[in-house]
Amino acid sequence: MVVSLSPIMLGRHRRTALALLAALIVIALGLALRFYGLGLGLSAFIVKYGGSILWATMVYMLMVALLPLLPWRKVGTLAIAIAVIVEASRLIHAPWLDSFRLTLAGALLLGRIFSLWNIVAYAIGILIGISIDRTLLAVVSTQCRERQSPS
Repeated sequence: MVVSLSPIMLGRHRRTALALLAALIVIALGLALRFYGLGLGLSAFIVKYGGSILWATMVYMLMVALLPLLPWRKVGTLAIAIAVIVEASRLIHAPWLDSFRLTLAGALLLGRIFSLWNIVAYAIGILIGISIDRTLLAVVSTQCRERQSPS
């Protein structure tokens, strides 16, 4: 039995897969920047804010993967809300939360020190995520149309 997927379902699955692939690439770039950036001679500014930009791009791409039917504007709004909430959470200092922030996972996921400049970097990262998403959506839409049109 052959199961035929509608163009919307096919596009949703492709969008999810492409968003996950993009998120993995962004994570790899972020970790490389974090661990090797200074050693490669990049400035601390580039390492810090480049990491924040990549973190926000990852958040956007993961939201696309989780909510593939949501339009990019809504995903972008959700991603910036998550980023601002995570940044604002740095103003909360519970012992267990501060202990988690001292771990590598805590530093990478939540960060340590509140900064309004991080929110600017997050906005840039989300705009990059939107650009990637819209480009991938255009490719998927074109491929779906080509499959539907008779040759």
